[in-house]
Amino acid sequence: MWLADLAGTILLLGLTAYTVLGGADFGAGFWDLTAGGAQRGARLRGMIKRSMGPVWEANHVWLIFVLVVFWTAFPRAFGPVMETLYIPLFLAAIGIIFRGAAFALRGEAATIAEARALGATFAFASVLIPFFFGTVIGAIADGRVPVGGGDPWRSWTGPVPLFAGVLAVAIGAYMAAMFLAGDAARSGFDDMVRAFRARALGAAVVAGVLAIAGLVIIRFEAPGLYDGLTSGPGLAAVAGSALAGLVTLVLVWRGRYEAARYTSAVAVGAVVAGWGFAQRPDFLPGALSFDEAAAGDPTLIALLISIGIAFLVLGPSLWLLFRLSLRGRLDTEFRPITAASRDEE
Repeated sequence: MWLADLAGTILLLGLTAYTVLGGADFGAGFWDLTAGGAQRGARLRGMIKRSMGPVWEANHVWLIFVLVVFWTAFPRAFGPVMETLYIPLFLAAIGIIFRGAAFALRGEAATIAEARALGATFAFASVLIPFFFGTVIGAIADGRVPVGGGDPWRSWTGPVPLFAGVLAVAIGAYMAAMFLAGDAARSGFDDMVRAFRARALGAAVVAGVLAIAGLVIIRFEAPGLYDGLTSGPGLAAVAGSALAGLVTLVLVWRGRYEAARYTSAVAVGAVVAGWGFAQRPDFLPGALSFDEAAAGDPTLIALLISIGIAFLVLGPSLWLLFRLSLRGRLDTEFRPITAASRDEE
């Protein structure tokens, strides 16, 4: 059914956008967490807040988009996924709420203790959210979601789901370092260019090693998925991701941060595409195919028309927002962030 295939492609594109943009957003929180002490990490934290400010809410529009397409286009799969994986999904949702509140209120802390609590909430949630989302993807890919619902604990705590959670954190850190290095270079902050350049190179290597190790895990734990990733379109996507990753490393090494943003996004997008190709024609491996999971044709047609209208209305606004942000037109005054900054004002 071509309508189901088209809806599945749109769902995968939305997930790719959230992985790249939302992942970079979460990854910025990872670098906030590991920036160092109050004084040593003040400038890095200030740069992170400055870069995230204009776009952090827009990045998560894609999560809403993915959920709406998922439950509308594939209701027979949406039910089992929510029934089986409600624990990691609930923890991720709670993390998003607390993380957003902490980010918004961070500069309004009245005491050092409040500032530290808000900063810690933002940073730790930024790591836990992609981890839990990653376990959801890993559980689906590993065939741990039966039609009638599965074990709410064992479904997402196996080797493949846990690996996917760790990889999601690494991918977010990788994307964030690329974007932050570009923002620092545009702003002329040489010290932070060097700092985020080192983090970008390190995160790229870690993500690459994890991806290779993950293939070993998948080979033994999910042989069907492994076969899909090592043959046909799945293999092409994996190879494309590796090539884009190598090009990104070269660009970062040479200081070409603007181009590296796009090649790193291609590398991450190819990972998501590879998963989709490897799993096809199954939506829930061993349980439901795309056609079996899909809604009826009238629902799919109405959804696709609605998506087309939505992109005509919202697409130009999102494009303009990111264009202005990448060009620095929305930059605010830079201010290092320390736990004591609010008290000192």
